[in-house]
Amino acid sequence: MNRKNSRPRFDVDALRDLVGTKVYSRGEAYWRDGLVQLLTVGPKRVLAQVAGTEDYRVELTGRGESVDGSCSCRAFGDWGYCKHLVATALAANAMGSDTEAQSIDVFTRIREHLEGKNKAALVDMIMDVVERDPILLRRLEMAALTTQDGDEAAIEARLGKMIDGATATNGFIDYREAPDWAQGVDEALDVIASVSSKHAGIVIRLAMRAIDRIEAAIEVVDDSDGHCAPLLDRACEIHCNAVSEAPCEPLSLARDLFAREMNGGYDTFGGAAERYGDILGEEGLAEYRRLANEAWNELPATAGKNRIGHGLSGDHFRLQEILDFFADRDGDLEARIALRAKHLSSQQAYLQVAKFCLSHGRAEEALRRAEDGLWVFEDDRPDERLISFVVDLLTTAGRDADAEAHLWRAFEKAPSFGLYQRLCKTGTATRDRVIKRLQSRLAREKPSAWHYPADLLISILIEEKQFDLAWANTRAHGASEGLKEKLAQVSEATHPREALKIYAERVNQLAQFGGNGAYAEASTLIGRMAGLRGASEHAAYLADVKDRFGRKRNFMKLLA
Repeated sequence: MNRKNSRPRFDVDALRDLVGTKVYSRGEAYWRDGLVQLLTVGPKRVLAQVAGTEDYRVELTGRGESVDGSCSCRAFGDWGYCKHLVATALAANAMGSDTEAQSIDVFTRIREHLEGKNKAALVDMIMDVVERDPILLRRLEMAALTTQDGDEAAIEARLGKMIDGATATNGFIDYREAPDWAQGVDEALDVIASVSSKHAGIVIRLAMRAIDRIEAAIEVVDDSDGHCAPLLDRACEIHCNAVSEAPCEPLSLARDLFAREMNGGYDTFGGAAERYGDILGEEGLAEYRRLANEAWNELPATAGKNRIGHGLSGDHFRLQEILDFFADRDGDLEARIALRAKHLSSQQAYLQVAKFCLSHGRAEEALRRAEDGLWVFEDDRPDERLISFVVDLLTTAGRDADAEAHLWRAFEKAPSFGLYQRLCKTGTATRDRVIKRLQSRLAREKPSAWHYPADLLISILIEEKQFDLAWANTRAHGASEGLKEKLAQVSEATHPREALKIYAERVNQLAQFGGNGAYAEASTLIGRMAGLRGASEHAAYLADVKDRFGRKRNFMKLLA
């Protein structure tokens, strides 16, 4: 392939758009200064080392306009694409054809060189690097722990010290340090997992130790990228595997796992009965179920007006999940419904039971339970989700009159735009009734700085395009600023004077507030106002604005 005619591996224009001109220029300078060493170049992957304040490892993936990758530099961790990625892409492009580029493979040459060395020479080379590389030292030290002789107590002590060191935080671990800390913990788990099965008892205890240490560390680790959860999952998996290889007393294991599931702060052993089911066997599972039932029966059953002081605890949800596993295992739908119906302390709780019934083909029971929730909480503000659920089931059953009655009952207590929309589906006469009902309420309610009782009515009138009535209620009862602007926008063709007044008030607010964003919004509004009145009238208004806000130079520039 002719190098001059070959297409670049990475599209330069796309790369510049991706990183920005400034970063691109810096990367280009790095490449021209020869600071890039390509290590391996594959069809869709380039690995390189770029010299800078220190040597950075760069990996680029993709082709053409599709570019992705990573860099070990701090800038990549903070901002994403960096100059080292740009330099690597340009160096790969400079190699020309794929055939020429793929001839670069430093790792292959190193491997071939090492394969020609004897064992002693390789050991000497590795030891020389270990003395200067703390990361390699840590990895080899961990690996060596499992091959040393000694009794079980000595082995456990060495590995326990390793876990403590890997999970130690020594203060707060910030976002940048978290990946290295997590990698160290993961390497320690590698060592535990590699311990011979003849030492399964040690592994069980070490895995628990690691779990306890990781959970304690979470409090002082910035885990924004979610490193800790996978570490806990892996430690739990190691524990499970070790338990399967060690002599197991089912009752003791069930009690230990149940205590862990109930008392753990991070749900590390959530679903333990299912995860460890084969190991527990029927005897262990029966004990697990007994413990859960015993704890569940100690929880108070609450419903409706007897709910005061009986908020749902974490124990409630954990126990419900455990017992639901066993009931599902038995195919006992009645038991599963009863679990969800034990604590009916809110309309949402009734809704969840009803939804569960419906999902299992019990529409009649779902409706009964949902309506029970409405009646039990008839003195409270209705939950529109529960109302909608009931209305949908009644409509499906052809009971339209009952559905409408529920909607009106809810609307009378707590009118809302959502309920209005549902009511409108029952006929046009309903719209008039809704509007009259809201107008009658306004006589008893007064607006305040944070509450505008007319907002719902005005929103409905806007929806119905009854702009005359909407403006009349705005003048009589007031409305929130945002709603007045919305009304002005949708009705400016029919009510230009009203719209102009609202726009002018908003312009004054924005100009007084200040800031380039506010000035830009105000100038846009002024431009909109120009189309709603004559040129001379608008010129007079504009002159007045300039006279009042002439000192706000950025605003004046926009108006000019």
